[in-house]
Amino acid sequence: MRRFEGNELLIATHNAGKLAEFQTLLAPLGIACRSNTDFNLPEPEETEETFVGNARIKAKAAVDATGLPALADDSGIEIAALGGAPGVRTADWAETGTGRDFKLAMTRAWTELEAKAAPEPRNARFCATLLLMWPDGHEEIFEGHLNGRIVWPMRGAEGHGYDPIFLPDGLDQTLGEMSAERKNTISHRAVALRKMAGCFGGTTAGSLDE
Repeated sequence: MRRFEGNELLIATHNAGKLAEFQTLLAPLGIACRSNTDFNLPEPEETEETFVGNARIKAKAAVDATGLPALADDSGIEIAALGGAPGVRTADWAETGTGRDFKLAMTRAWTELEAKAAPEPRNARFCATLLLMWPDGHEEIFEGHLNGRIVWPMRGAEGHGYDPIFLPDGLDQTLGEMSAERKNTISHRAVALRKMAGCFGGTTAGSLDE
């Protein structure tokens, strides 16, 4: 595993929610995060059919544009009764032509489950793939998952994306009802970052020990 030697990392995203999660998770390691927005980078088209493929597209675009190492995340929710959909199309379900509306996406997910008369529990999992790329093209890849089920109606106003309809296994709060601190101890992104911590000179990252 290659060691990241810097103290500032480019997070290849325009998603403020994801950036905030990475800032919280990497702060204990002394790493400051910047985003595509700081460099006025365009959002690359995600044309792959896998999380790792799309993470690679985003990381390479950021590295090529800035010459800096970049960490890209591609993540989504897979709903078992929908054959794993939306999966890599998780954000696409929220597209409206004038921006993303995740309430619309969550409503679509529940409507499709109802149309299939999917039995309870309506199992799902959040998936995250982290890809850290250096300017020489070297990359390190780590994956994390969080298992749970889809619930309705939406619960909570915290987090982002599909968090208000996702209830993690063994818990009584959706991700949308949890504090950021609690979510960052269990999330799919936290699991992947825990695996990646060796790149930053540690075996775990701050609150990820909890």
